[in-house]
Amino acid sequence: MTAANNTGRVWKFGDNIDTDVLAPGLYMKSPLADLAKHCLEAVEPRFAKEVKPGDIVVGGRNFGMGSSREQAVMALRELGVGAVVAPSFAGIFYRNALNLGLLALVCPEAGKIRADSVLVVDAISAELRDIETGKVYACEPLPGHLLQMIADGGLLAHLEKKLKVQRSKEAQA
Repeated sequence: MTAANNTGRVWKFGDNIDTDVLAPGLYMKSPLADLAKHCLEAVEPRFAKEVKPGDIVVGGRNFGMGSSREQAVMALRELGVGAVVAPSFAGIFYRNALNLGLLALVCPEAGKIRADSVLVVDAISAELRDIETGKVYACEPLPGHLLQMIADGGLLAHLEKKLKVQRSKEAQA
């Protein structure tokens, strides 16, 4: 799975999904794997048990509102979520998602996407395609450097990769 392409089942949620629902405070001191088991359980108890690698979370407006806890994104990644799509994101959640290597796409028509449908996510063309209906949803494109950062696994992995390449070039000079 890369930042450019992903296919997965849609898990659909409404507006104002809070970071406390994504990473419940009661489990914040637990290991990440345990915290992730409680991701979104307050709004969909089946989610953490049934989500599959590559599945897509489709939210409503202001997805990821609330505290700045990075664990909200980390829990989604731990569960294998391939992308988060919403008409708008809370700013800190959006930055955390990109910085931690989780594809987050702004899609004005996210509300029209059906729960349980299967989507092909093409981050390069900024489109989602419903496998069953063929409907295409346009998203706001991400710049190439952010797509590369996500493909590299997030900001830290991306910087490590760049430094390794730079050191290799310096050693050859």
